[in-house]
Amino acid sequence: MSNLKTKTEKKGYFGPYGGQFIPETLRPALLQLEEAYEAFKNSQEFQDKFKWELKEYVGRPTPLYFAANLTKHYKGGKIYLKREDLNHTGAHKINNAIGQILLAQFMKKKRIIAETGAGQHGVATATVAARAGLECVVYMGAEDMERQYPNVQRMRMLGAAVEPVHSGTATLKDATNEALRDWLKNVEHTHYIIGSAVGPYPFPVIVRDFQKIIGEETREQINEKANRLPDYILACVGGGSNAIGIFYPFLSDKNVKLIGVEASGKGIDSGEHSATLSRGAAGVFHGMRTYLLQDSEGQVQLPYSLSAGLDYPGVGPEHSFLKDQQRVDYVYADDRQALDAAKLLTRLEGIIPALESAHALAYLEELMPKTKSDDIIIINLSGRGDKDMNIYSEYLK
Repeated sequence: MSNLKTKTEKKGYFGPYGGQFIPETLRPALLQLEEAYEAFKNSQEFQDKFKWELKEYVGRPTPLYFAANLTKHYKGGKIYLKREDLNHTGAHKINNAIGQILLAQFMKKKRIIAETGAGQHGVATATVAARAGLECVVYMGAEDMERQYPNVQRMRMLGAAVEPVHSGTATLKDATNEALRDWLKNVEHTHYIIGSAVGPYPFPVIVRDFQKIIGEETREQINEKANRLPDYILACVGGGSNAIGIFYPFLSDKNVKLIGVEASGKGIDSGEHSATLSRGAAGVFHGMRTYLLQDSEGQVQLPYSLSAGLDYPGVGPEHSFLKDQQRVDYVYADDRQALDAAKLLTRLEGIIPALESAHALAYLEELMPKTKSDDIIIINLSGRGDKDMNIYSEYLK
């Protein structure tokens, strides 16, 4: 596995996954984006600016918190939480949004668009666009707008136009479709800030690189606290940005077990889930070749999760590659398990997690009995649960 990273960066592909499956009219925009990003990576000025923004505006580094009460509850290894919920705007999404707004300014774009599911990426994009003084349009499924209305209000207060999408399931998949249509029509002056490690190349690489700060900090922090690397790292997986962000710096460390937790919704065999890597097959979707939920005729299946941020029928192509390479173990947790895990963390640690993050927490029920007292388990707490209080309130009733 020591050469995983070099393999994943070959010509826009991660093994057989990734690529650019897009209309020809978008190719010049993707080439411009690739060239701008290469210049950004090689510019010390822009790198310094990115690091400054993460430190002074976002509030990084986020803590690596030892969850003593949760550890005591499970009577197994030591549990640490990487507190991405403490970032400005309440989730890991701001890391990528900061990086991409700098790219947009470098390319002299005047308008920003984005898609959002749970609203955290939409809020992060609206936030950076407001600071940059750029017009911002966020596409959001009408169903998700109802589930995550507090984030809709935040985006509008930040000056973004939130466009409801009523087609299909009116969720993240359909919001992404509309954002891609917008970009196709307005590509000359518009930059599309994709929120997860999905889409045509170079988006999966760009998003991963802006999110890998999570894993880089985690590596340094656990070495300071324990003088060694962890035994397990867990993260929820929808499109996969928070997971690839914490996993990537550990890919070459064979003794660190990486576990991605998908949403199995109403049950993995119910037909109503979003467990793409567990139940999907390779196909082309949203400009990339990746694992995809599809029927016997290759038509995209409707995903389902109580968590709007995990309600997506595809996944980042790098995750598909890591599944095939058996470097990451992809498992799943259902709605009820996630809700129970969120309640447990809240009551024991006084931390209300995002419903997405609660799926990673839910897998502790299966993992912890297998651990020893000196094992170290790190969970990427990708966001806070303010946006999910309506769902949590119903659950508590």
